[in-house]
Amino acid sequence: MTAAEEHILPLVRPEMLALTPYSSARSEAKGGAGPSPRVWLDANENPETPSVGAPLHNRYPEPQPADLVARLAQLYRVAPGNLLVTRGSDEGIDLLLRAFCRAGRDAILITPPTYGMYRVAAAIQDARVDTAPLDARKGFALDAAAVLKAVTPATKIVFLCSPNNPTGALLDRGAVLRLAQKLLGRAVVVVDEAYIEFASGRGTAGGRSLATELRRHPNLIVLRTLSKAYGLAGVRCGATVADPAVIAVLRKIIAPYPIPGPVLEAALAALSPGGLAAAKRSVAALVAGRKQLAAALRKLPAVRRVWPSDANFLLLAVDDAARVMAAARARGVVLRDRSRDVPDTVRITAGAPAENAAVLEVFRSLP
Repeated sequence: MTAAEEHILPLVRPEMLALTPYSSARSEAKGGAGPSPRVWLDANENPETPSVGAPLHNRYPEPQPADLVARLAQLYRVAPGNLLVTRGSDEGIDLLLRAFCRAGRDAILITPPTYGMYRVAAAIQDARVDTAPLDARKGFALDAAAVLKAVTPATKIVFLCSPNNPTGALLDRGAVLRLAQKLLGRAVVVVDEAYIEFASGRGTAGGRSLATELRRHPNLIVLRTLSKAYGLAGVRCGATVADPAVIAVLRKIIAPYPIPGPVLEAALAALSPGGLAAAKRSVAALVAGRKQLAAALRKLPAVRRVWPSDANFLLLAVDDAARVMAAARARGVVLRDRSRDVPDTVRITAGAPAENAAVLEVFRSLP
């Protein structure tokens, strides 16, 4: 029995362990013997794409395309069996809630201010949401002691976001791993690393993905995405990285064909040698732009504070967030009011040089 089978599978909803998943035509076709198929008559597909008069997107895609799984596994330095390709990170969040939390009985723990989808996905699953706020006095640092104190027998998932959205702070690596160790057999620790490529590695946190720690911490789960650093937000391609036992459960729940053909093409192009090099250049330029934007904003009287960021955005404290938002919209600039999370704050994504310049003009126009 593996560590995951001993400590993690007992946390999974029993009905999910017993679930017989849908068997798709493509899954069954992969197991067949004989020569490579040349006539596909198993999935009730159209033999052509009528709009172009030839086959194009008429066939169902692989449920988990082997080439894409292999490239993502290589990128994240894990084995293919540790990875499930999903429709962005959000699908991973939803799958985990459905796998671990029984409606009306189980709970998740979040560390506000943080990404809002954890709470939404919990509400959809009718799971209770408990909180252990980040320490605002320490730059929104993770308070591991508060998290442990807030965990109850009903807690099945602890969601952490690193770098955190909306604050931009990279959580302390050691603190996260200590939490995973102390919660083994009690809860899984999910670390959302949507912005990890932008992390500068300040302080003890590093900037390295926690995915490489899965062997030592079987209850650790990492969420990754191609939306940010790779500029594929419109493609919706992410990954859940976890122990193979967890991945096996999630594969039972995920929709039969989650990766459309055009998504696969775009993702493989982004993960080609040229695509990886382009993403590296893009990240470097955005980080440089973020630093320049932060330095310029700190000099302006309309800005009370700019928090340090390891993501591709900045969180600003202002005197009147509503006034800032109105002034920006008047100039055709769309920002994000995060006052619900941190009073009188605005979140600004680091954009292209001309876009950053437009942001500075907004703030210079404020009295």
